[in-house]
Amino acid sequence: MKKRWVKIAIGVVAAIVLVIAIVPLFVNADSFRPMLENELGSALGRKVTLGKLGFSLWSGSLVADELTVADDPAFSTAPFLQAKSLKVGVDVGAFLFHHELSVKKFVAESPQIQLIENEKGVWNYASLGHEGTPASSGPPAAPNLVVGVAQIENGQVTVSHLPAQGKPFVYDAVNITLNNLSFASVMPFSLTADLPGNGTVALSGNVGPVNEQDATATPVRAQLTVKGFDPVQAGVLPLSAGIGMNASIDAQMESDGKTATSTGRIVAEHLLLAKSGTPASTPVNLTYTVAENLPGRSGQVKDAAIEMGPVAVHVDGSYDLSGPAVTLNLQAHADKVPVDDVEAFLPAVGVRLPSGSQLKGGTLTAQMAITGTTSAPVIAGPIEVDNTQLAGFDLAQKIQGLKALTGTGGGTAIQVLQANVRQTPEETQLTNINCVVPALGSATGQGTVTSAGALNFQLTAKLSGSGATGGAVDAAAGGLGGIAGSLLHATVGNASVPVTITGTTSNPVIRADVAAMLKGAGSATKKGLGGLLGGLVKK
Repeated sequence: MKKRWVKIAIGVVAAIVLVIAIVPLFVNADSFRPMLENELGSALGRKVTLGKLGFSLWSGSLVADELTVADDPAFSTAPFLQAKSLKVGVDVGAFLFHHELSVKKFVAESPQIQLIENEKGVWNYASLGHEGTPASSGPPAAPNLVVGVAQIENGQVTVSHLPAQGKPFVYDAVNITLNNLSFASVMPFSLTADLPGNGTVALSGNVGPVNEQDATATPVRAQLTVKGFDPVQAGVLPLSAGIGMNASIDAQMESDGKTATSTGRIVAEHLLLAKSGTPASTPVNLTYTVAENLPGRSGQVKDAAIEMGPVAVHVDGSYDLSGPAVTLNLQAHADKVPVDDVEAFLPAVGVRLPSGSQLKGGTLTAQMAITGTTSAPVIAGPIEVDNTQLAGFDLAQKIQGLKALTGTGGGTAIQVLQANVRQTPEETQLTNINCVVPALGSATGQGTVTSAGALNFQLTAKLSGSGATGGAVDAAAGGLGGIAGSLLHATVGNASVPVTITGTTSNPVIRADVAAMLKGAGSATKKGLGGLLGGLVKK
């Protein structure tokens, strides 16, 4: 009996397989191609071309060996979407017995999609869903296409601009699932894709109803997760911008079609923010809230906090997307941020310390304006560092022409360092410098640091009469002789010593021009010197 039932089961299965294999031979699926092309074309507002249609009873779907969706002719004559195949899931009973096409599912396999933005910020997909009906005849009606599931499997999306700006941004391995497809309702969706440079992106949420005039203004609410994002490898920024990172992003995004908001957190590893800099050695955390005016193509950074230990540097302001490049008008605020927390971040903004040295202790205060474009930003404003130490760098021993007998203990204590800074991709300018080093004295002046780290500073120093400087003066006085030495002693604390700093940030060359100091001091103390000489003559 068991063998008998096994044979019966095998026979039933064989019959089912035979039916599945034979039925498509008697169904002219390709006769539905014009109707399906017309339905899809009407829904998308674009010409849709399908390859030959076949029918698979096993999957319950029509299968086209090619799919092409035309682009908006204002953007390109190449296809907007081109896929190797399209599977159209149908109601099998209605299709076989009533010759009705009731579509339940679309699956586009390995499509290539072209997204193009023109100079006015208009995208080629903005007209999807209508055929650009003139405003005088009323808005286009929402397509009545309703499908249970629409999917894109293993697609490739290329994002480019008109006119061309750098290399296109390419997403690979794009997978999209859109449930309850209807242009007139809210649709749950999910998207995953690979980014250039081994990054990944995942987006999920709800989209719709589709805006009947402009598909780009369709409401969206979604959660975004990005891993391994590199803006240079992705083609978002050119290498010449000097900006780089490997970032992870978690953000919430919402758009009502007019205003788009995003709140999230970015963890940036190997962060680089200046062409002259080197990547930061520790990750930098950034939390932000941004609101963008979609029609105006501009946005507001309500608050971006760059976290450094227990405190943060805050950035706010605006940006503009309407021009050929993104322009910035931002302000960065740092209020007594501990230097120890900032020190690891300094290389990222192009600040290099002398080899073997390190800043320890103290605070940083800065008010910086960030203007220009994302590819060539200009950062300018006052900075102040208070009560810190440049450990591992003995300034007294480094000054050529005023060699101290005793140094500053292997490090240099800085009471205050103030300057106005203006940084561009080419160089950093420092003006109105005011530096007080208790063991040596004070200095004022200005200078530049090139993107390669070359130094060119002209300072005027006033020496202190105590500590290491006292030893330096004794050494210089002994070498100059009695009268000149006496004059040098007399000028400490009053005369100005020209100081130049050249070399590089990692190996600075500091020279004090004592001869120039004596010349200046001589004219200022002429009467004093005359009295000294007169006294000697009388004796």
